[in-house]
Amino acid sequence: MTRKSKLPLSTESCKEHCLAEQCPSKEPDQAAGIRSQLPEVVDRIVATCENRNCFEHVEAEPLPSRRRAVSILESCREIIFPGYFGRQGIDRVNLRYRVGLEVSELFDRLAEEIANAIRHECTRHGHICQHCEESGQEKALLFIQQLPELRALLASDVHAAYQGDPAAAGYDEIIFSYPGLHAITIYRIAHALYRLEVPILPRIMTEHAHSITGIDIHPGARIGKSFFIDHGTGVVIGQTAVLGAGVKLYQGVTLGALAFRRDDAGQLERHTKRHPTLEDDVTVYAGSTILGGETVIGTRSVIGGNIWLTHSVPPDTKVILNPPELVYKRQPNGK
Repeated sequence: MTRKSKLPLSTESCKEHCLAEQCPSKEPDQAAGIRSQLPEVVDRIVATCENRNCFEHVEAEPLPSRRRAVSILESCREIIFPGYFGRQGIDRVNLRYRVGLEVSELFDRLAEEIANAIRHECTRHGHICQHCEESGQEKALLFIQQLPELRALLASDVHAAYQGDPAAAGYDEIIFSYPGLHAITIYRIAHALYRLEVPILPRIMTEHAHSITGIDIHPGARIGKSFFIDHGTGVVIGQTAVLGAGVKLYQGVTLGALAFRRDDAGQLERHTKRHPTLEDDVTVYAGSTILGGETVIGTRSVIGGNIWLTHSVPPDTKVILNPPELVYKRQPNGK
């Protein structure tokens, strides 16, 4: 008699088979034997925390919370664009109450996170932290006092997006859905904190924007009003970049550094201008890379797509590549 080979069971057949015959479970002793190996792994993990070859944050002051940093950003967006995000049903009667409530809550959360950031920085450098709570409250107030100016600045960015993108159906669409504006909003919030010398928190914020939009703007970059990033994915703007008013960037643009300099001790030089300057009304098209702290792109200049620049460009200049030579070959039999 020929024995039939067993065919693999389909998912449904497997379910029916299990229901009919019950899948065998491991014996309790066998499962306990497997789990008994976990303490040895735990000991090895803890040992790596003792030899300082890995990183941990044990017996240290609390770090700023990424979750709370994102919550702070959302509160700022609700204040900067009232009625668009978060609480709905805002009218002229309750506007002052709603904004006042949001500002009060923002102050408390921001003061706490700034204090955590300052305290961590003091501990990291071995300093005695004496006024962290007070500094957190002072810097939180200084930041909140800038919110009216931030509203005006971001309004200019919304107008720039509408003027620069014929596909934009209206301002609401830009505010709700454009990743470029979302990244710029978070950058401007983080930059205000960066200028107040708040450690670590601004970078947490801009890296959050990077993770959700694909746009990487260092909070230390200096960017003028009416800034527009079209599409946006892959845009990189370095820490010491300076952008004037009315600058427009397309996707994949990098404003980066040349090879990093090192000091006599072999350490990276961190406090020099490493990234380019774009003057007012410069446009840079998709895929272009502009490098170097001494590189200046002059006012109203246009940098075409896929350009690599490491030297300055005078004002009112267009930089483009020569058209590549295309080769057309007929396929055999018309295929």
